[in-house]
Amino acid sequence: MTAADDALRAAMSRLLAGEPLRTDGALTKKNLYLEAEVSRATMNRSTVVMKEWDIEVARALGEDPDAKKPVTEESKLRRKLRQANKTIRELRETIDGAASLIALLSEENRYLRDREAKRPDARLSDLEEFRAREPR
Repeated sequence: MTAADDALRAAMSRLLAGEPLRTDGALTKKNLYLEAEVSRATMNRSTVVMKEWDIEVARALGEDPDAKKPVTEESKLRRKLRQANKTIRELRETIDGAASLIALLSEENRYLRDREAKRPDARLSDLEEFRAREPR
């Protein structure tokens, strides 16, 4: 048992008793780590204390601590929305990459057409010189 575990347990006792020292007293994990004066990461590393917290809060709210929370329609929709947003981000990145490639190929194509119009005997090796020069 660490000092952080002790601080979290003391904070848990105060919050459950309705006697907070540093917070508004709501039974939230944020209030727990603020009340204990530890970081959120430290609180999350105290897995045993966090399990105790979940059980005690469920009891305080009159819920069965062993019962699984039902999957609601809202949670299903939120999960779908997160997945859709992830897909949108991935597609935007793909589109951005494709747009960059199209712009590069268009510039190279313009260069080659201009080069051919000026010098019909131009070679593809001239394109390497074009690519090597500094961008405008």
